Amino acid sequence: MTHPDQVLSPAEAARACGISAKALRLYEQRGLIAPVRSANGWRHYGPGQMARIREIVALRALGLSLAQIAAVLSGESHDLDEALAEHQTRLEGNLASLRDAIERVRVWRNDLSQGRIPDLADLATGQPAVSLALPWPWNGEAFLMKRLAPVTYLVGPLGSGKTRLAMALANALGGTFVGLDRIEPGEVPVAAMRDLDWLLDDGATDSPALRAVLTGMVLEKERPVVIDLLEDGMDEATQLALGGWLRRRGAGDTPLVVMTRSSAVLDLDAVSAGHAILYCPPNHSVPFEVLAVAGSPGYESVSNCLGTPEARARTAGMVARMG
Repeated sequence: MTHPDQVLSPAEAARACGISAKALRLYEQRGLIAPVRSANGWRHYGPGQMARIREIVALRALGLSLAQIAAVLSGESHDLDEALAEHQTRLEGNLASLRDAIERVRVWRNDLSQGRIPDLADLATGQPAVSLALPWPWNGEAFLMKRLAPVTYLVGPLGSGKTRLAMALANALGGTFVGLDRIEPGEVPVAAMRDLDWLLDDGATDSPALRAVLTGMVLEKERPVVIDLLEDGMDEATQLALGGWLRRRGAGDTPLVVMTRSSAVLDLDAVSAGHAILYCPPNHSVPFEVLAVAGSPGYESVSNCLGTPEARARTAGMVARMG
């Protein structure tokens, strides 16, 4: 709780509310929060501003776009009612998944009581693991993907083999690979229009690149979708909106594996619970999952692979060639 007379710096305010400094700056840019300015121009946040930030964070957690949040904060309730209905549906889906997990544990315990040992990979993840022989440059080394999260971010330096791994994962998962040569439709399929509207409300720029990605995602309703360099051809505003949109995905949504090198798409300070980060090392050792926790194995390597949209744009051609 913020003391009545306490004012916080942007970094302190962001940390207190569990968001990134980038997210706080975005809220300011969209006019959702107005910091107090000191005599020398520094931004500060008092109790009133902190209360507003927490309201915004709560509404974001319900899946509202920034435009919808602005409407709710101005007194309109339609978007909030709709978001609450969607949130209830997601919670009910999570409850169904939890019931399934409880049933699996019951079966495993029953197997143990009868002398049968459950599959260890299945036991560790709660769902069947995906295994495959890694393509070149790994030369057939075994790879085990322990869990299939709602969103798995695939990250690695140039030349680490990310694109080849993405294609191999799509094949092993029985899913769809959406490459850089993706179709750029004039019209987005009806199934993706709601997502497009949400992204545009959140500040994304309507473009053939965005429409192509959304179209690729709805080609399959149940099978996983693997997307090569998600941010290719998109501006900063769109990448920021896509990052927020991905963080909304949870149990019941089609699993996505998205390759990215954008810190706007993958904000390590705001990764959703249950989402995964898969890292491809530069020395072609076996890829591994990295926790979005500073100090955990691979965290700094992932962080070093990510850059701002501006920095990524300068190397876009090289990324496309080396993957």
